[in-house]
Amino acid sequence: MEVQIQNLSRAFGTFRALDQVNLDIRQGESLSLIGPDGAGKTTLLRILCGLLRPDSGKCLIAGKDVLGDQRFLKSLIGYMPQRFSLYPDLTVSENLRFFADLFQVSASDRAARTKRLLAFSGLGPFLKRKAADLSGGMKQKLALSCTLIHTPAILFLDEPTTGVDPVSRREFWNILEDLHMQGVTLLVTTPYMDEAGRCDRVALLNRGRILATEAPGRFSGFFGGLLFELRCEALFRAVKALRSDEKFDSVQGFGDRIHVAGRGSETGLVSRIRSVLAREKIQVESLSRIPAGIEDVFVDLIRRQDS
Repeated sequence: MEVQIQNLSRAFGTFRALDQVNLDIRQGESLSLIGPDGAGKTTLLRILCGLLRPDSGKCLIAGKDVLGDQRFLKSLIGYMPQRFSLYPDLTVSENLRFFADLFQVSASDRAARTKRLLAFSGLGPFLKRKAADLSGGMKQKLALSCTLIHTPAILFLDEPTTGVDPVSRREFWNILEDLHMQGVTLLVTTPYMDEAGRCDRVALLNRGRILATEAPGRFSGFFGGLLFELRCEALFRAVKALRSDEKFDSVQGFGDRIHVAGRGSETGLVSRIRSVLAREKIQVESLSRIPAGIEDVFVDLIRRQDS
């Protein structure tokens, strides 16, 4: 089922959450939507689910306006918000049954679907455990299972792994990739760049506007300059020194290395980096030009949007 977002805008008072957003999601595609807090990600998902009206523009799912036939829309989509409303006093089994009843899943289909969901989520051994007593990762798997109980063709997930431990995050994404292989269309918002890179395409959203949409491995073309990776002593002092030099567009720390972006010749920028660090008596361990990744491009596009 294809999703089409056309000239979509929505404001809350003077705050413009979405500003002329255009985005198409192809049938069977997985697309990650990334952006800082307040970028408009949740607002976009709520409009797609028919929970919020846009000020202008429209959203089409399978060619039909989401504000039209709500029963048709409900049968097609599954929506997992940031705070999914599991019932803490109900067991895993009872939560699944409740949502099956909510989506009017027939008794004949319920048993087979529940069995399948328990198998791929790994929740089978915990049927009688109350939702309140599940770990964070297990709660997210139960939330996803409840979202999938009516077998939606399109799945909207709003930061589904935020606050979940790394092992559970990986397991959760393995489930999403299985769904993708089965032909389910996925739109996932996430603050994690490694998660975004697991989707077919990534859309960058900031201040209500789509800045770029592309396959994860092709984002370097949006980068407006040259990017260097630096390893050196005294990382914090190095970042501070490089940021004080107006020659560089951005200086970002990434664990034990620093990404430095600038415009001009490669030779000139390398010389400038070494010169700045030499003044601070900071020893350079390695310095090389690298292709820009999704996060580098996002930082660069936000900087250009704000300038």
